[in-house]
Amino acid sequence: MESRATRLGILVGGGPAPGINSAISAVTIEAVNSGLSVTGIYDGFEHLANGRTDMVQPLDIPDVSRIHFQGGSVLRTSRANPLRSPERLQATLRALQDLGIEYLVAIGGDGTAYAVSEVVNAAGGRLRAALIPKTIDNDLPLPEHKPTFGFETARHVGTELVLNLMEDSRTTNRWYFAVVMGRVAGYLALGICKASGATLCVIPEEFPVDRIRLDHVCDILEGAILKRRVMGRRHGVAILAEGLCSKLDPEELAEAQGSPVTFDSLGRIRLADIALAPILAQKVRERFTARGDEAPITDVTLGYAIRGAKPIPFDVDYTRTLGNGAVRFLLAEPEREELRQGGMVYLADGGLHVLSFPEMRDPRTGQTRVRVVDLQSHDYQVARKYMIRLEPRDLEDPVMLGDLAEAARTTPAEFAKTFGPTVGL
Repeated sequence: MESRATRLGILVGGGPAPGINSAISAVTIEAVNSGLSVTGIYDGFEHLANGRTDMVQPLDIPDVSRIHFQGGSVLRTSRANPLRSPERLQATLRALQDLGIEYLVAIGGDGTAYAVSEVVNAAGGRLRAALIPKTIDNDLPLPEHKPTFGFETARHVGTELVLNLMEDSRTTNRWYFAVVMGRVAGYLALGICKASGATLCVIPEEFPVDRIRLDHVCDILEGAILKRRVMGRRHGVAILAEGLCSKLDPEELAEAQGSPVTFDSLGRIRLADIALAPILAQKVRERFTARGDEAPITDVTLGYAIRGAKPIPFDVDYTRTLGNGAVRFLLAEPEREELRQGGMVYLADGGLHVLSFPEMRDPRTGQTRVRVVDLQSHDYQVARKYMIRLEPRDLEDPVMLGDLAEAARTTPAEFAKTFGPTVGL
């Protein structure tokens, strides 16, 4: 009687990112060539958590050999949380067992990493998993500042879009406020700003406190517009990380947009439902109108067009190596006991490495650690030097202060009082 081949499952969690299909392809090819049978699981944990085993597809090499350059995910994706209740977790475990899955490759970010580690832990040794780090936010704790896959493509596509906005801005003498994805970290917004040469970027890492007011962000934007006017330019592009919403009071956001703030299955604010760019554009326009002036501002959100893009060669190359490495890791004897249940694969020093699931946890919160932009890093300091925004020296220079006050149709004393806190004075 022919023995059943060991089965490996693949699922995708979280939002789309360029390179998902390349990772699926690489995992499938290496697994099949290693004697495994492969099952693609549709929609992340959504159906497994409901106990369903029918939303799957057997995968073989011909099924995936030419999907590596496609955007999106052939297995789709979802943010379904199998840990929302004990019943959902047990249903997930039963479904995986009924499918005969002994190895699981999960492609996802911090939420997927946490869910997979808990599922594997609850499986009691019946399941081993590898996480392939996927997010355009670039906020997973990869050592040596290695990027998560999808980030480089997102930055490339986002930069091209912002360059178009900059040209339109120059041509029409208007400002653009462009919100860029990034739930916690400002890597993508900063990367796009730096690569495109946009006027300025505002990211959540700039604010060390838990809560800031919308007026604080508006002060930064208004100050940049006024400074540009003093420099003889009435146009510009401001890049805003959507993670700023995590610093803002949900009640203030709800009041500003006229509708309640909603939350996802992980208890996080649904950033896609918050009209951050329109809110900020309207508030800054109102400030200019109140003093008998005007500031043409157009709001833009750069999101779905970026994360659904075809991967650039970097991300295709990167994900093929990661996908191959995920299978090799699962089939090899663990080098350390903490890797027996699995971990996140990553590349460093030209080789494959694995960070165990416990090592990915923040000891304070128990959740997956996320990395954020280091404001003291050379990378950020260079980006900041090329931005046009109010700085302390602008208010300390009497001539510049006078010019700024004139642009704002106020007195130097009032301008310094209004914008002093914005620059830390």
